[in-house]
Amino acid sequence: MSEQPLPIQDVNILGTTPLTSPADLNRELPLTAPLAQSVFESRETVKNILSGNDRRVIAIVGPCSIHHPQSAIEYAERLAPLAAEVRDRIVVVMRVYFEKPRTTVGWKGLINDPHLNGTFDMATGLRLAREILLAVNELGLPAATEMLEPITPQYIADLITLASIGARTTESPTHRQMASGLSMPVGFKNSTEGSLEVAINAMQAARASHTFLGIDSDGKTCMVNTRGNDMGHLILRGGRSGPNYDAASLATASQLLHEANLPSRFVVDCSHANSNKAYDKQSIAWNDVIAQRAAGNDTIVGLMLESNLKAGKQSLGSNPDELEHGVSITDGCIDFEQTAELLQSAYAALADTTCAVG
Repeated sequence: MSEQPLPIQDVNILGTTPLTSPADLNRELPLTAPLAQSVFESRETVKNILSGNDRRVIAIVGPCSIHHPQSAIEYAERLAPLAAEVRDRIVVVMRVYFEKPRTTVGWKGLINDPHLNGTFDMATGLRLAREILLAVNELGLPAATEMLEPITPQYIADLITLASIGARTTESPTHRQMASGLSMPVGFKNSTEGSLEVAINAMQAARASHTFLGIDSDGKTCMVNTRGNDMGHLILRGGRSGPNYDAASLATASQLLHEANLPSRFVVDCSHANSNKAYDKQSIAWNDVIAQRAAGNDTIVGLMLESNLKAGKQSLGSNPDELEHGVSITDGCIDFEQTAELLQSAYAALADTTCAVG
């Protein structure tokens, strides 16, 4: 009588579901030559701003997270003409965030759960994400997103101008290694505690070459060998001790970057702890930081706003059809009208600090 093997492998795995490969999805929803040129040029613009060779300011604005494709495209359609109006002083990049890091549990984002009902149809989520990014880029808007794990970039990274690593994952070796191979500039947020050293260490790690496990464009597990990414930058988002966008905090950040032999330039996130988690207080941080930049603080190269069609946030209940159109289901956002006002006021304030771009 043969003995039954002990259950020691995949004990807690309920099942696996194959996904289409990145190459197949990219063939289905291709990046055209004109869009590829647009992404390349917008990345070069951001690099020049981060390097101090372009004196414009980056404004990364848009929903905390994308949960409704049509709302996202409607937002982009409204943002594109505004971005064109301010482009000689402000380079507007739309937040197109598809994955949400959770402190405990909760909705994980459009890629993970596109139907908002716990069915986790990731094949549809990846397709929707790529369709939305194509639409945003076709409107002439560069796109920014958070890279939450090393698989998703193979599906969407060719459409991303600016990436970020969140406060919860900046300390993760996996994310630092991934960032070293990404083809676009990557911002590292300070930790939720407020530590800048964690993000600065991440920037240094991402500048080095790495070898790690990942997937290739055919979806096969492989060793990924990276060159290193020297376009990492610090994002200040406040911490448990409070905001860190005041002049003294910015001076400290600049000094720490200088001591680490890194460029003393950074982006300020006006949300999260810098607004004490009150979405309607983002304007306070925004106006303060713009005033500092207008007064000559060139270490500030960008700002972030969480903005949607309508203000506030709503809870994701049992029936997604009952959600109000254009209102966030994650962090609260300011509405589009206030976003426009902040961009226009910043444009006026920066009149004497940037060089016109044709």
